[in-house]
Amino acid sequence: MKCYTILVCLCVIGNCFGQVKAPEPVGPTPTENQVRWQEMEYYAFIHFSTNTFTDQEWGYGEANDAKLFNPTNLDCDQWARVCKNSGMKGIIVTAKHHSGFCLWPTETTEYSIKNSPWKDGKGDIIGDLAKACKKYGLKLGIYISPWDRNNPSYGLLDPDGSAPYVKNVFRKQIEECLTKYGDVFEIWFDGANGGDGYYGGARTSRKIDRTTYYDWANTYKMIRKIQPKIVIWNDNGDRADLRWVGTESGYVGETNWSLLNAKGDVPHDMLAHGVENGDSWVPGEVNTSIRPGWFYHEYEDNRVKTLPELLKVYYSSFGRNGTMLLNFPIDKTGRIHKTDEKAALELAGAVKEAFAMDLAKEMKVSASNIRGKSSEFGADKALDGDKNTYWATDDAVKTASLIIDFGAPKAFNRFLAQEYIQLGQRVKSFTIEAFVNGKWKQLDNQTTIGYKRILAFPTVKASQLRFTITDSKASPVISNVSVYNAPQILEIPLVTRAKSGEVTITATDKESQIFYTLDGSMPTKKSKLYTQTIAAENKVSVRAIACDPVSGKSSPVGEEHFDISHKNWKIVGIEDEKVNNIIDGNRNTDWFQPQNNKLPASIVIDLGKQQNLAGFKYLPSQSRNAGIITRYQFLVSSDNKQWNVADEGEFSNIKNNPLWQIKKFTPVKGRYIKLVATHNTQENNAAGYAEIDVITN
Repeated sequence: MKCYTILVCLCVIGNCFGQVKAPEPVGPTPTENQVRWQEMEYYAFIHFSTNTFTDQEWGYGEANDAKLFNPTNLDCDQWARVCKNSGMKGIIVTAKHHSGFCLWPTETTEYSIKNSPWKDGKGDIIGDLAKACKKYGLKLGIYISPWDRNNPSYGLLDPDGSAPYVKNVFRKQIEECLTKYGDVFEIWFDGANGGDGYYGGARTSRKIDRTTYYDWANTYKMIRKIQPKIVIWNDNGDRADLRWVGTESGYVGETNWSLLNAKGDVPHDMLAHGVENGDSWVPGEVNTSIRPGWFYHEYEDNRVKTLPELLKVYYSSFGRNGTMLLNFPIDKTGRIHKTDEKAALELAGAVKEAFAMDLAKEMKVSASNIRGKSSEFGADKALDGDKNTYWATDDAVKTASLIIDFGAPKAFNRFLAQEYIQLGQRVKSFTIEAFVNGKWKQLDNQTTIGYKRILAFPTVKASQLRFTITDSKASPVISNVSVYNAPQILEIPLVTRAKSGEVTITATDKESQIFYTLDGSMPTKKSKLYTQTIAAENKVSVRAIACDPVSGKSSPVGEEHFDISHKNWKIVGIEDEKVNNIIDGNRNTDWFQPQNNKLPASIVIDLGKQQNLAGFKYLPSQSRNAGIITRYQFLVSSDNKQWNVADEGEFSNIKNNPLWQIKKFTPVKGRYIKLVATHNTQENNAAGYAEIDVITN
């Protein structure tokens, strides 16, 4: 009996002290710096340089450009305040762009802020921004372009094969920025390298091998010695800590592994999706601008991304295991433009509202498998809000389910999951299902998770949600699962009409109900419900609102006035089928005259029958800032032989306002119209069109 008692006691003691072992790491894992960077999630890019004043995207580095740099009301506090209020956690500033102009008083070149009129050459924008970031609790990042179109030594090699520019200029600029302004969380090296430039007056073209010219191994070594907590973004050869995702449009692939191989080329597919079995941890950073361009151009004041566009970037960046780097082009006064600020704050408000309440928090949760049946790895660890705890399964279990019981039916339309990436990225595929009316209904079926994955889907009301990992590299480790019910975004509905004459009304949120009128009256929830395209070949005025059927709230009114349809219109004398883009009713498609055509250039359209014409409308390309027509002739004919000039003149201020240009004239009858482009904004031979339309009596 005494021996039995001793044996039982030993077993109890053994169970008490024999804790279940945590999962072993699988594949490459992130460094502490990479984890800290990933947790920032959302931060700002700031583009500001001589380009702002020369109205360029890539300046040539002309020496006299430095004299143009003179913002009238520069305020780095305003930059930081806008970023902080927008929910961002840091700012990466273009300390030096491709032109070579430096925003700090560097000792490496005269082409810097010290030779600009601003503050009589005694200013230091990087220093001012560092102070502002500290004031608002933001982290500072530095962008230094490897390419320098001003420096005379760029692209040249010494007899030993080394680059004097890299040794004496580039590295010293990096060293200055990393030693003078405190902690820097990220350094950013653009992939643009070599080409035309000023190069100290040579005004020539320089070519380099971007994989070897900068001696990245020693450059990285220097950076890490100066700033041990930094992460390096590079697209120039030697693999750094972070990768480009292959586009500046604001998204990464739905499948997104945080892995690449340390050596070898990285084609677009790898940039967009990572490499499932890569040997290095290189997560993706999604960079895009709040405007079409990276630098400020007045003509883009009306092209700032809308809330729906920004939300799409949000869900397609760190909602897909990336981070979101959103650019603000600083205007000529030295501030973030009020339109850009408004858009960023609207995004912050929408995100805050969407993720205000986690419906899964403190809910009852169960799992199909728990590692060693230990509470340390229990299902509740995925809902406890602690990033350092996680639900895990036994080593042999690579498929498993987590069921959240809400206790009663709840409405939701967002799902968020996170892996404990310190142990590697593991999940290869998963599904989410809702328990509705006694049956499981699949809501989505996806691949990777990584640091964070957010799914958006139509609102469903269910008592339970099942999250099932259907394939994994090893036992899954899930640190967080959250569920939300985001309110609908009630933006003005988009009203368009196709060439056929059919009118389409689209709401930002697909769950919204759309009500419309065709008689010019104001729409209400008692107006006609939009369910399908509307046939409208003749003149029609469409007004529409989007309504949330749950809250009863409605959007502002969307309104479009359409003249005769384009159903029977034909472009005359041009064989390129893409020319039909200019009469397809879609403002996002365009067509440009062939490059060998010289101005004046003409477009002739057969309207199909005689019309009483009283004016015309021209919309320049909405995707490119080229070929914008400034001066024109508009002619009318009944037989495509004898032409009469109905109107001629200029589109005033079209460069700064590249939207619909409307011209009216004394009514004239005709079947054929001809728009002749005689001059454009760039004073070259390009002529581009998004849409051409007519006004009839």
